[in-house]
Amino acid sequence: MREVDGLYSAGDAFGAVPPGVPLVAALTGFADAGSAVSQFTEAVREDLGSESVAVFDNDELLDYRARRPLISFDRDHLANYVPARLSLELLSDELGRPFLLLSGYEPDYQWDRFTRAVLSLIERFEVGSVTWVHSIPMPVPHTRPIGVTVSGNRTELIDAMSVWRPHTQVPANALHLLEFSLQQTAHEVAGFVLLIPHYLSDTEFPDAAVKALECITAATGLIFPTDRLREGGRDFVSRIDLQVAENGELAKLVGALEERHDTYMEGNAVRSPLTDVDGALPTADEIAAELEKFLATRRKGDDDLPAG
Repeated sequence: MREVDGLYSAGDAFGAVPPGVPLVAALTGFADAGSAVSQFTEAVREDLGSESVAVFDNDELLDYRARRPLISFDRDHLANYVPARLSLELLSDELGRPFLLLSGYEPDYQWDRFTRAVLSLIERFEVGSVTWVHSIPMPVPHTRPIGVTVSGNRTELIDAMSVWRPHTQVPANALHLLEFSLQQTAHEVAGFVLLIPHYLSDTEFPDAAVKALECITAATGLIFPTDRLREGGRDFVSRIDLQVAENGELAKLVGALEERHDTYMEGNAVRSPLTDVDGALPTADEIAAELEKFLATRRKGDDDLPAG
């Protein structure tokens, strides 16, 4: 691969990107509640395959001591080194329609330079739209559909899909900066924030990845295979439901979340779904503690909550 602008190297498909394709972005390192982003990118790569367009330079963007790469130790020698990867790839959906995927770690350094590099790639490939997704923990129950907050300039998506529209300040991530920059030039951009049950934020929640795929489809029209994730999601939720049904305290805590969620969705609440009500809203720690106590009384086996 040849060096381009000192920040990334061009891959084999750099000259094969058709003009006007949508770009989908999903970076880990910000929150990734329910492992939505990591599951989404893994599923897309496995099911659709990919060709390398550009690979960003870890030495320029990554804090190795904060996010150490993995290396394998085999009895008496080092066998394998797995470096972190931040890349742009060319894929095709189930109908053969091409799109670009920007995925990997969120840069630790040089956000402005990284944003300029991505903007130059967007301009070079005449990208038609940019859609990105990430996920955060929220005090919502797993028994209700996953909600989203939508940002950007796609008003039709915001009107149709955004269930929570706060007026607040939040810690920024690198894709926030990209979205903000694209808005300045009126380039079509949408960001989806998945609102994941806070007590499942440290697990691999398959429904979170399914919701990410559904959001990308709504924004781009791309079609993705979801059967495997949906089957995993049904199994995951059934195990949680079984544990809740067999533990009265858990059922009470989840019921409080359901009541709060339904009141908010009916439009009768004046507070955001992040706000406690008279101290009655169970915290993630409370629910996690009940799950832990319950699991401690059971034999480790197929009925255990899947590990995150």
